[in-house]
Parts: sequence; structure tokens; C-alpha cells
Amino acid sequence: MTNCKKNSTSQKNKMWAILKFEKRDIHQLKYELSKKLGSEPKFFIPKIKLQNFSKNKAKNTEWFLLGNYLLCYHSKFKNSTTITTLKNCKGLKYFLSGFINSQSEILKFIDRCKSHQDSNGYIKQSFFRFNNNNKFKFLSGPFTNMVFKILLEQNKNLKILMGKF
Repeated sequence: MTNCKKNSTSQKNKMWAILKFEKRDIHQLKYELSKKLGSEPKFFIPKIKLQNFSKNKAKNTEWFLLGNYLLCYHSKFKNSTTITTLKNCKGLKYFLSGFINSQSEILKFIDRCKSHQDSNGYIKQSFFRFNNNNKFKFLSGPFTNMVFKILLEQNKNLKILMGKF
């Protein structure tokens, strides 16, 4: 992914925030943020399209990849007083704390999503594929923070190597 490094360095000075929102009020939230920030903020909401079959009919449904979280860019997010003034926007539940320190991870995520988008802006299945021989880390449970390597993937089963086991 050479694009990630190129895009990340060109976006180094940008400030992305992570917001939790009410799904029914997303349009109102976008409007209020634009109005209060004075210029158009940039929004990034990665979506996936799923196709369900019901009674021999295909039905397409659209899902937000991050649930009810969105990524929003504006240069004023560097100022903590701006965040305080925006906390009462209709449709906003809260700003996720720690976004200021996570800018490089946010940019990597955005670059990864954009590299796996189709022509309609939906995330393709390739986004969810794991490369065997890559190292992963458990984030929760009894093996928290332990690193493992995927050896074999069969249907819903994985054979992993964790240390000597």
C-alpha cells in the first residue's frame, strides 16, 4: 500500500475527529457542523452494501461500516474550545476522546477504506480479507495483547500460531 504513505504525509496537518451520532439526525448534524464551523467540514462514512434474499427476491441494504460513528475533518478541531461549542449539536452524541493523538491511525484507516472502495463508494469484500502470514493481536478476552499468526483459514475456522502453540 504505497498510497497510504503518500496520502498520509500529504494529510499530516489535517485534524480528523471521530463523532458518535444519532442515525436519524445525521443530515441535521452535518448541517449544524457546517453552520457552526463556518466552512464546509469533510465527512467520511465508509459504507458497505449487503444483498439479502427474501422470498426469492434480492434486497440491497446499506450499512455504515463504523455503525453510528463518522469521521469529520476540519482545521478548527485542533482547538479544544471548538469541540466544547459543538457538543450540543443536534444529532451528536459525543466526540470520541483521544482522536487528537490518533491522527496517523485515522489517516491509515481512511486510506485503507478508500483503496478498497468500488466506483459507487461502497467498501468491497477485499477490505475484510486477511493475509496469512501476517501478525495479529487479540484486543480482548483471555489472550489480550498476545500476538498470533494465521496459518490456515477454512470456512469459519482459523488455525493460528501463538508463540510455540
